[in-house]
Amino acid sequence: MTCQPIIWADRTLKIIDQTLLPTELVWVELPSVTTVWDAIKQLQVRGAPAIGICAAFGVLVGLVARKPENLAAAQESVSESARYLATSRPTAVNLFWALERMEGVAGALPATTTPQAFFERLEQEALTILAEDLETGLSIGRFGAHLVHEGAGVLTHCNAGSLATGGHGTALSVLYQAHAQGRRFRVYADETRPLLQGARLTAWELQRAGIDTTLICDNAAAQVMREGKIDLIIVGADRVAANGDTANKIGTYGVAVLAEAHGIPLYVAAPVSTLDPALADGDQIPIEERGGEEVTGGFGKVTAPAGIKVYNPAFDVTPASLIAGIITECGVVTPPYEGSLLQIFRNTRKT
Repeated sequence: MTCQPIIWADRTLKIIDQTLLPTELVWVELPSVTTVWDAIKQLQVRGAPAIGICAAFGVLVGLVARKPENLAAAQESVSESARYLATSRPTAVNLFWALERMEGVAGALPATTTPQAFFERLEQEALTILAEDLETGLSIGRFGAHLVHEGAGVLTHCNAGSLATGGHGTALSVLYQAHAQGRRFRVYADETRPLLQGARLTAWELQRAGIDTTLICDNAAAQVMREGKIDLIIVGADRVAANGDTANKIGTYGVAVLAEAHGIPLYVAAPVSTLDPALADGDQIPIEERGGEEVTGGFGKVTAPAGIKVYNPAFDVTPASLIAGIITECGVVTPPYEGSLLQIFRNTRKT
């Protein structure tokens, strides 16, 4: 891994402040549930798996702050923290999945459980979520690495690397594993407007890993494809519907349309926890809309006239018909997705 963005030690939660990258690598402590909520909302921590992990530890932060004296108070603290943290961002399903796991453990403990034992069991669950993510990232990389052949050109959009997870990444894990296996290839990283996660985060990660990386403007993707520089595209995901429709960072849908026009396969790399079987298709995925200032005045520079109306969706949905395969920790799932994704989801819930 190029970095581990979330650390829990001595009942303290610390994260890399991703809003300061790539010029500053700064760790910040999150001492309250409110600061955890703010960190998720303000993108100090971002990426679907990382959001879920941070929220799980956020529940523990709430317990540390409240110091409940009995089981009922401890369970209420967990419920309150989970309800609050669930309002931070609407699209990444891993957030709700992790919080539901924490609430499920809290609600299942026997009435004789002491506050200390309660905290230790919840802490164990949060650490398990982190450990599972690390193993999941490695598995995704190993299953997908064969797709990156010697000399390949790979396009990626936004950031689905170490910073977006517990440490190994999803889409970038595939690249890290292919690199570790000795293959040489080149990566083209979309800058990813308006917050430049590709320029600030993906380029930073890949450069640290020693992978040949070229940064391009989002609107250069079609030209780079036309020039024959791209052999495959790998992106991450924030939510995958039961039919394979996938929500990812805004601009992914456009990249997928361009890929089809140029005959280039696009793969989604995502853990099974990103699958939302309750949603039949992508039309049901809630799309977060963020403040217009991210477009008109990002990074402190005003780039649009005062008072102009702005539409700033943070995600879009790529139809399953444009996705060549979904790389999970259980293997690469190929079309048709309906049925096969649900079966993988059920199998992972049984283990």
